[in-house]
Amino acid sequence: MTDGSDTRAKASDADHYWLMEGFTDGGERVPLDERHMQGLDPSLKGIKIVDCDTHFSEPPDLFRNAPAKYKDRMPVMRTVDGFDKWFIGDRSFGLTGGNVIGNDRSKLYGRLAYPRLELGDPGSYRVKERLERMDEMGVHAHICFQNGGVTQAGSLMALGDDELALVIIQTFNDACAARQEESGNRLFSLPQLPMWDRAATMAEARRCIDLGLKGFVLPDKPERIGKPSWSNSYWDELWEMCEATGTPLNFHLNSSLNPQALTWDEFEFEQRLAVVGMMMSIANASNLGNWMVSGILDRYPKLKIGLIESGMGWIPFVVEMLEHQFDEMMPNFKKTLQKRPTEYFRDNFWCTFWYESIAPSKMLDLVGEDKVLFETDYPHPTSLYPDVQEHIVKVLGHHDYAIKKKILETNAVKLYNLPF
Repeated sequence: MTDGSDTRAKASDADHYWLMEGFTDGGERVPLDERHMQGLDPSLKGIKIVDCDTHFSEPPDLFRNAPAKYKDRMPVMRTVDGFDKWFIGDRSFGLTGGNVIGNDRSKLYGRLAYPRLELGDPGSYRVKERLERMDEMGVHAHICFQNGGVTQAGSLMALGDDELALVIIQTFNDACAARQEESGNRLFSLPQLPMWDRAATMAEARRCIDLGLKGFVLPDKPERIGKPSWSNSYWDELWEMCEATGTPLNFHLNSSLNPQALTWDEFEFEQRLAVVGMMMSIANASNLGNWMVSGILDRYPKLKIGLIESGMGWIPFVVEMLEHQFDEMMPNFKKTLQKRPTEYFRDNFWCTFWYESIAPSKMLDLVGEDKVLFETDYPHPTSLYPDVQEHIVKVLGHHDYAIKKKILETNAVKLYNLPF
């Protein structure tokens, strides 16, 4: 939910990662209906549902295990004017991230989060309560993405202390590994990489793989932080490592465009929020196209790429469009590529769905039943909470059990190399 039209990384990135307006009073709170939180539906018995897009809010004690010499310089959470924010020294690293599930289990509509972490569901930032929510929703495992802006590359670079910035990233990643162990291999939090330093990136990537972490979250364009494009050989060592270990790359939502600039100026917050959310999801098509035309997937044909929190209904249209563009717009470049867009998607990409009904019900043959993952986006706005099982049965109920198991479990197990 970034603000501003300048796409280059800058010191204020973390502070604007979530819009303050979305944390203010307003919206509508709807009480929890316990009927929707009764665990796995009987028709899905034997399926370990993997929710492939959730968010684990960075807890206040996240950096408690930082090396002793850095403890006094680590990020801390402070309450300022009624809002919980992260700080490194006197520099703001923004709000705590999206959480519309209240500590009374109600759901907040029309806003991004509660202003204080303690007002939200403790399942958003504590392991024990998170596992309880998963059991209630009938979900076995969560793939967890970051929530706040405390690991934003532009802001960390602006500290002017690469050693400190690296320790912050490493401490965050260590906490991801500890959370995975504490959860009994049910919470798989994805690590961050110090993209501003190539050598440090490669070393930390190797360390994270050795820790048993299950994938990397990458920005859509490393040019934002002054580094070469992904297609540059500068990054080949990272692709070699990920291909050799089967470690997936994840592009979560997308910020390749500024959706704030696409809404009408006179709109109020809720109107803007609806359009911004739509455009941020659809914008992940740019990652699909960039990777397909880049030639990277010919050099590293076994790379695995997840397009996360973007939906699946747009996939057939965009792949068909790229098939046309390959012929109409790339008479020279297409001769150097070894595959067509349909083949690249089949071999290298996965997508997720959550709120959709049409696509999972009617388009599996177009997208590919092996390429679809399930998500809830808990505890963010648009989350399926608490109607998880009801929605799954509604949109997948008419499919064979084997197909449901693929989409809800097996595809994710294969993509993320999960231990069950």
